[in-house]
Amino acid sequence: MIKISPFRAVRPKRHVASLVASRSYVSYTDDQLMDKLENNPFTFLHIIHPDQYAVERKQGTEKYEMVRDKYRDFTMEGVFQKDETESIYLYQQHTHSHVFTGLIAAVSVHDYLEGRVMIHEQTLTQREEMFKEYLKVTGFNAEPVLLMYPENHEVNQVMGKVMDERPEFEFTTTDKVTHFLWKIEDTNDLQTLTTAFSTMDKIYIADGHHRSASSALLSEELTNEGKTGPFDHFMAYLIPESAIHIHGFHRLIKNTNLSKDSFMKELEQSFIVSEWGHSKYHPDRLHEMGMYIDGMWYTLTSKPGSFNPNDPIASLDAEILSRNVLQPILGISDLRNDPRVDFMPGDKGCDAIETAVNSGKFEVGFALYAVTTDQLKSVADAKCIMPPKSTYIEPKLRSGLTIYELLD
Repeated sequence: MIKISPFRAVRPKRHVASLVASRSYVSYTDDQLMDKLENNPFTFLHIIHPDQYAVERKQGTEKYEMVRDKYRDFTMEGVFQKDETESIYLYQQHTHSHVFTGLIAAVSVHDYLEGRVMIHEQTLTQREEMFKEYLKVTGFNAEPVLLMYPENHEVNQVMGKVMDERPEFEFTTTDKVTHFLWKIEDTNDLQTLTTAFSTMDKIYIADGHHRSASSALLSEELTNEGKTGPFDHFMAYLIPESAIHIHGFHRLIKNTNLSKDSFMKELEQSFIVSEWGHSKYHPDRLHEMGMYIDGMWYTLTSKPGSFNPNDPIASLDAEILSRNVLQPILGISDLRNDPRVDFMPGDKGCDAIETAVNSGKFEVGFALYAVTTDQLKSVADAKCIMPPKSTYIEPKLRSGLTIYELLD
């Protein structure tokens, strides 16, 4: 039984919403970040980067206190306002190729701790503690965890009805993504939604493992201190499993330390290797990957017996590549730290692989077919952990559209 709850979001006023909402700060180059900060006084980046112009950058609690104070400044200046009624929010995002529609709601930390919110990524204790302290000091969460749930007729009916009304927000950002936000505050609609989710045994994290883990840590800490409050939930964007879009995560290798002929012979132990030619090869099925080396594309088709199809981890293409190529042939066993390997999100396409290899910085690139939703769920259900950089998942959410205040 999954518990979701309405909440009173803090939101930018309608006329500045498009200026406030920001992508994750790590997606901006230094020049882009400075441009946003210098030319847009409303961007949420001012809150999460309050010391951008400081000679000496603050760290830890001092930095978080500056974030909190800047957030309060935005509120005092009238950029933000808190909704008077508890609501669940319908958020829709239109990209050049997809439409994503889902619900922003508060999800019970208890469901996460009890294992009903399923995970597939390993979190780092140090980052969990850092984010927990950030939430405790700032007192708010501005970016939802991305969760996916099984298709539900009752949820679809409510969303369809709500979308006939005028949205609270409707704007397009400079990356050509259009954003819509509706409030769902009708008592009957809220009851329908909360009841529908209560019939679900489990839901899955698509993106935001550290955010959810740190929220759980904060909730446990404050509960043990005898406190109560909104911190027993975390803000999430819930989207149907069928709507999630998963890209592959490609691999780039700086050097093989082998001749091309020797490397090809090694590959033939586990793959059927076929020359594709100069045109780009985009994998279109599981267990088949593209390889770009020396100006040519090749297809690598996994041979029977080269992996265990019944093992949720061993049957992932990223793991097949690691076990049959990166580890035994190239000696790359630590994907997180080995300087010879780099990663490229699948949305960049094979053009980017060619560019990277042709630049001379890399010797070979591997294009991987995307992990399927069923594969992701199988890994989570088996309580396993995905290999590093296995998925690049959309939608990518903006910070500052809805803010969840954690402390009364």
